[in-house]
Amino acid sequence: MGEKTRYSDEELMEFKQIILRKLEKAQEDYDMYRSSITQGDGNDTQDTSPTFKVLEEGAATLSKEEAGKLAQRQLKFIQHLQAALVRIENKTYGICRETGKLISKDRLRAVPHATLCIDAKRSLG
Repeated sequence: MGEKTRYSDEELMEFKQIILRKLEKAQEDYDMYRSSITQGDGNDTQDTSPTFKVLEEGAATLSKEEAGKLAQRQLKFIQHLQAALVRIENKTYGICRETGKLISKDRLRAVPHATLCIDAKRSLG
């Protein structure tokens, strides 16, 4: 019969559930980062108290920059997960884009958006 060339529909459904759970969590994290960038802390006295105002503004700017970077990374992760869902629909999920062989289930469970098997990933450095 030879080597298996793709995952079965049942296996793909298992991976789809893993991806959907990760996608939901990633979306929640992304929304949290975005809201921390766009919203202030609300009705506290921070905006009226002159004490340490400069330091507070500096810290707020830094945390907004960090939140922005985290939000950007999270959005990229979400896009990778969404692309993995498309590959599941196309029945090409879990196939290494370099070798054409199946990526191990353990790797896909750990990194469900992986497009390279471990050997190909190592060879790319």
